Amino acid sequence: MRGDRPADDPRVVIELEVASDVRQIERVVAMVTWRVAELDFPPQVCTLNVPVALSEALSNAMLRGNGDDHAKTVRVRATVDRDALVLEIADQGAGFDLERCTTDPTTPENLGREDGRGLFLMHRLMDRVERFSDGGNVVRLTLKRA
Repeated sequence: MRGDRPADDPRVVIELEVASDVRQIERVVAMVTWRVAELDFPPQVCTLNVPVALSEALSNAMLRGNGDDHAKTVRVRATVDRDALVLEIADQGAGFDLERCTTDPTTPENLGREDGRGLFLMHRLMDRVERFSDGGNVVRLTLKRA
């Protein structure tokens, strides 16, 4: 908690920078999920929504955004307050068209495709998914409190 915020408005900011190595995903997800659970998000959010959506975003950032280049890094920022959880995952890639890359893998024409499934899951598990540039490619995932 920051001292300049009222006690009824907790705000936790977690900022990490990790090597672009998929072996880092489990540790980052565990750390963020633990902090979210501390702030009384529902159990389903802490065991399904956050871990799956964050794992997919980190995997995309490391493997696609950074091209599986271990010399590059991924930045993670998690902000939790009384209204929502906001996750920002930033890689060093050029970015992508979020709408074009998000496909429904359950439709007949996409059943055989391997891409787009992670973005599909993020959209299903989070209230909002955005992509923008800020010194790199950033995916922002927002989940409102119930």
